[in-house]
Amino acid sequence: MPSSSPEPVTPAVARRAVLGAAAAVPLLAGLAAPQASASTRTTEPATGPAKSRRLRGGGDLGPNVLVFDPSTPGIQAKLDEVFARQESAQFGTGRYALLFKPGTYQGLNAQLGFYTSIAGLGLSPDDTAIHGDVTVDAGWFGGNATQNFWRSAENLALFPANGTNRWAVAQAAPFRRMHVHGGLDLEPTGYGWASGGYIADSRIEGQVGPYSQQQWYTRDSAIGSWLNGVWNMVFSGVEGAPAQSFPNPPYTVLDSTPVSREKPFLYVDGGDELRVFLPQKRVNARGVTWGNGTPRGTSLPLSRFYVAQPGVTAATLNQALAQGLHLLLTPGIYHLDEPIRVDRPNTVVLGLGYATLVPDGGTAVMKVADVDGVRLAGFLIDAGPVNSPTLLEVGPPGAWRGHAANPTTVQDVFVRIGGAGAGRATTSMVINSRHTIVDHTWIWRADHGTGIGWDTNRADYGLVVNGDDVLCTGLFVEHFNKYDVQWYGERGRTVFFQNEKAYDAPDQAAVQNGPVKGYAAYKVGPDVTTHEGWGLGSYCYYNVDPTIVQHHGFESPTRAGVRFHDLLVVSLGGNGQYEHVINETGAATSGTSTTPSTVVSYP
Repeated sequence: MPSSSPEPVTPAVARRAVLGAAAAVPLLAGLAAPQASASTRTTEPATGPAKSRRLRGGGDLGPNVLVFDPSTPGIQAKLDEVFARQESAQFGTGRYALLFKPGTYQGLNAQLGFYTSIAGLGLSPDDTAIHGDVTVDAGWFGGNATQNFWRSAENLALFPANGTNRWAVAQAAPFRRMHVHGGLDLEPTGYGWASGGYIADSRIEGQVGPYSQQQWYTRDSAIGSWLNGVWNMVFSGVEGAPAQSFPNPPYTVLDSTPVSREKPFLYVDGGDELRVFLPQKRVNARGVTWGNGTPRGTSLPLSRFYVAQPGVTAATLNQALAQGLHLLLTPGIYHLDEPIRVDRPNTVVLGLGYATLVPDGGTAVMKVADVDGVRLAGFLIDAGPVNSPTLLEVGPPGAWRGHAANPTTVQDVFVRIGGAGAGRATTSMVINSRHTIVDHTWIWRADHGTGIGWDTNRADYGLVVNGDDVLCTGLFVEHFNKYDVQWYGERGRTVFFQNEKAYDAPDQAAVQNGPVKGYAAYKVGPDVTTHEGWGLGSYCYYNVDPTIVQHHGFESPTRAGVRFHDLLVVSLGGNGQYEHVINETGAATSGTSTTPSTVVSYP
């Protein structure tokens, strides 16, 4: 068996601004301060370059990964300390992962702030039971949840204290492999604005109440019931989902998800050793993967991973990959002077606690070869001050090999341009490899924070898909200077798309696209013969020049093989308007009513 092959598993137990948007790991008893950046901290030896020695796999996960078991004293105090640091640190440098070993925990309330991930370490969420809550609320922002980004909950069973858990999030805040023994509310206390969100591979026994959530995507899950919808509620492969009824109520429902493969995750085996589980691919998926106990898939020991700490160089990361190791990125900020090159099939790059990759010199952050089975998951790419032509490239230009049996997956990989400082990138993410699955991404040109402005955090294009047979599930792309999504590959599919056009266009001329008023949020190339999308929405809020007109939200060739279902465009408060929904079809938005214009089927 080649070194890249997984081993068999051992069975074991914006509205934001507008509406305001191979060793077991030891138990870590203390709480460290946020890790320093590469300018102040290094893991390179003092004697010679990284390539002078062979790198070893495994090792400690570092000071910002906190591992608990039921006997750990003072768990609540540690959770509260992390939350105090991260509650309002929207563009701060702290990064944390809170990991719970299998067992039962009583009376906890894990409030999650920015760049904080909480996860159980069992093979099933039911292995790790929290009698209490994992809470996201919006007290830090006056009850407005539209800026509750970059946090996650995974692989836990929750028994909420009052019967309902609160998860009031916006973008880049996945809720994966969770079992809620009760209800789940997706709005903040007081029913303030909310704008998320994403659930996958989860079971909610009670009611899911989105209330003020404007859009939401739920995939391959099971729910007791669903309360309401605002603009765009999309379900695929969800047991208990409401019936198809777009636009009133705005439910888009697919009985199954065409192809899915769940995100890799850490767990402890029977000997208390950390491993990474790699779920297998499902076709026409429906319901959770773990309902019958041990999920299907394979696993790798931590000794097969280079456990990276902030301060490591790109050269060292590339050496580890060249040696046949996978990458586990521990929480922190990584400054790179060259791309990370993923050239081996079946390579896993897994981030913890929103590990953040920054290209300092205008390079790409990562380039993936045209190979089978790469898994990229759980990290944030932050554009650097020098313009990068592309930040993430999956497959080289002209990639042609088929990967249907073993696709590359890009999951909870988020991209940000500006906000934490000046950042620039012409194109954020390019998918050239066939059969790639992009499962939950938020590609965001910042509309607030520092280093923002029409030409300050310039970013013309969000996602460009050139590969054939690519599937996006849970696609969030916002605020780009030109096109947010461009799709040139054949047989592409998107299930759920959420978009805002750039707020800060100075005038109509700045967004004029030849004879067309504005750049579409989602463009299918003129030569594409087969494409399909379900549950797609685009919103405008031109707050610098409210007179700007956007001709349409969606652009595509008009032919039988290119089909869209349940489209909408919205003008937020009348700040800018759309003339049509897709091409020349769909009524214009008008006035200040913030009422969607919809198209149920196109053509």
